Amino acid sequence: MKWTIDHSSTQRLQDQVAACVVRGVRSGELAVGEQLPPAAELAVGLSVDRNTVLAAYRQLREAGILEFRRGRGARIAGTAETGDLAPIREAVQSVLELARRYGLESDDVVTLIKEMR
Repeated sequence: MKWTIDHSSTQRLQDQVAACVVRGVRSGELAVGEQLPPAAELAVGLSVDRNTVLAAYRQLREAGILEFRRGRGARIAGTAETGDLAPIREAVQSVLELARRYGLESDDVVTLIKEMR
């Protein structure tokens, strides 16, 4: 699995690390029960602090995506669908409503988002 972190992004590093795991689960690259790299090892590979990786792992545990087992590290506990996407869905709905007021369709919004990447 390819882990990519953008150190110049305004998105917090721990959120980027967590997003890598979620993408891996959703794409099928990471399966339920699969062990993730130790935080220290992943931190070196991503050029981030170990505590950043640990914070991401805790965030994923709280979302029900990871589980920690003493002596066994962090493992995928469930699918990324377990994570609560309600805040994102609400934000997208607000954006779509605003776009409609300006005469835009959902495809237009998708194009704008792709241009912003």
